[in-house]
Amino acid sequence: MSSRWLGILVSLLFALPALAEEASSSRLDAVQKSGRLRVCTPGDYTPFALQKQEGMFEGLDVDLVQTAAKALGAEAVFVKSAWPTLMKDFVEKCDVAVGGISVTLERQKAAFFSQAYMVNGKAPITRCENVAKFQTVADIDKPSVTVIENPGGSNERFARANFKSAKIVIYNDNTTIFDEILKGNADVMISESAETIVQQRLRPGLCAVNPDKPLQYGEMAWLLPRGDVAFKAWVDQWLHLAKASGEYDRIAARWLR
Repeated sequence: MSSRWLGILVSLLFALPALAEEASSSRLDAVQKSGRLRVCTPGDYTPFALQKQEGMFEGLDVDLVQTAAKALGAEAVFVKSAWPTLMKDFVEKCDVAVGGISVTLERQKAAFFSQAYMVNGKAPITRCENVAKFQTVADIDKPSVTVIENPGGSNERFARANFKSAKIVIYNDNTTIFDEILKGNADVMISESAETIVQQRLRPGLCAVNPDKPLQYGEMAWLLPRGDVAFKAWVDQWLHLAKASGEYDRIAARWLR
């Protein structure tokens, strides 16, 4: 063997332990070791995750991720984010991101998704007297119609991709955005069908438009670190068992009534 090939072989042998350590490292181990599961969420999306006060959140995803953290022997520590900065915050600060996050190919470029825990397409919500007027994308996409959306998420992307004639207004407070429709400042909002159902219950005068037949198919899932196969496998298995055991349904029933 030439000295050149011998040098390459020696270099590879020295590199193997480091490569093996890198391959085996996972957020799964780090979370268990630290006892903290860092959870990014915008915290403005009922019924998935809503910030009630500083550091205090509630919702379907909040209960689910706290239960998952407990199964890891860890505490869920929430990190407030926003939809326009969600991906950046998640990559830099968190182990998982939750809160009504739609599965998109664009987000998949920077992160893994867990298995989907909910099928939940896009549906309109409007004042009840206008339900018959806004049955389809074509019904909404008219110059006389004002569509209101929260910034930076899949709702805004859907609106901009599908409404070329309607006026699109971006409203920064996702917790009061539905009141703008009741006040007459906007005609309709596109959101996940589950949220439109919850909001029509919370705000009399608003009605979800065909939430059982959404305008666009969609799935909800959690964001996980890209490339961390071990952590994704654990989260997927936890979600699978939570659904199989009925634990998911018990949690969901508190928020999706």
